[in-house]
Amino acid sequence: MIEGKNIICISQTTWHGEFTKSTVQLLSLLAEKNTIVFVEYPFTVKDVIMSLLGKQRAQVSRMLGFKRRIIEEKTDSNAVVKHLVMPPVLPVDFIKNESIFQKFFSINAFIYKTQLRKTIKKLKLDNPIIITAYNPMYGLPMIGKLHEYLNVYYCYDGMDTQRHKSRIYTIEQQFCRQVDGIITTSDYLNSEKQQLNPQSYVVKNGVDFKLFEPHAKKSVSSPSSQKKAGYIGTLDFRFDIDSMEFAIQELPQVLFEFTGYLLNHNIKERLSKYDNVAFFKSVKAHEVPQLLSKYDLGIIPYKMDEVNKNIYPLKINEYLAVGVPVVMTAFANLTDFKSMVKSAENKKLFKSYIEYELENDNYVLIKERIDFARLNSWEGRVGEFGDVLEKIIKHKYPS
Repeated sequence: MIEGKNIICISQTTWHGEFTKSTVQLLSLLAEKNTIVFVEYPFTVKDVIMSLLGKQRAQVSRMLGFKRRIIEEKTDSNAVVKHLVMPPVLPVDFIKNESIFQKFFSINAFIYKTQLRKTIKKLKLDNPIIITAYNPMYGLPMIGKLHEYLNVYYCYDGMDTQRHKSRIYTIEQQFCRQVDGIITTSDYLNSEKQQLNPQSYVVKNGVDFKLFEPHAKKSVSSPSSQKKAGYIGTLDFRFDIDSMEFAIQELPQVLFEFTGYLLNHNIKERLSKYDNVAFFKSVKAHEVPQLLSKYDLGIIPYKMDEVNKNIYPLKINEYLAVGVPVVMTAFANLTDFKSMVKSAENKKLFKSYIEYELENDNYVLIKERIDFARLNSWEGRVGEFGDVLEKIIKHKYPS
């Protein structure tokens, strides 16, 4: 495992939140032997106003400098991560004219660079490794500006245009070509990135096995009880409503529960009218294992499209870690799970696989799933991540 390094993560997420994040999991473990600075998602002036009005929850006092921008966050293993909140930037994504956009975004990049340089000087972070986690918008203008030892792109999803519009595709391609190396979370993503940068590697998502193991199922539920199929995660544009609705209609004896942050309201509008459907608000990450253990099956109903081909879903290992069977749509080529998970190419198969798994589960299969998930722990993944960083370093600085 890599150690003794100064690592700064330019992130596209927040540190805390209502779902597990691969970036947070990896950095928490890297913090045991390295100095880690996690740069919080870049909030805008608009986010400040909305938070003051009570409609958002950005850390306004820290953003405006009334409280310390850098605080220490303790990990589960009592390591420390330096958590940096940036000053607010200008909301510029709505600007269609590219030259006007670039003029205003250059102000944001200056604000970002200035704060990072102050942080590097204050914390004495010599020769930092910059890991840009799914944020090429800010990663690209930082290249070569932070006296970095290494610049790595951690890409865990395909780019979508919801926030940064179509310009993000060009920005990401430029970024991929200029960084020292790329780490992706799926084979499909890696095949794309290798065309832009030969120093591209795969480190797949894992599971906090120690968190899930105490809640692992010991047996299947009694035949007389109502079977429960559950989905835990964000309910957004990736969700295949048609396949899910067909299964719900065809399996009225099965209770389908959906827990998570609702971004696509069409999901609830279409599905909540059925008697065998229930929706719940998102839960904290540490509450997920206990909730999953109450299910007889885990579902991942994502659309089969170009965006979802990139996904290696975190929840797949989480479902398996508590021993429940998993049925998903064939949205990605997840060959690692071929023997463990049913992958349906159409809505009729999706329904049939759910029915089959619920009727044919047993203790032997439960144990196999748990043992399989144990091999995909985050502790193992962070070792792979460190090994890849070493490879990229050796390629850039051959002895």
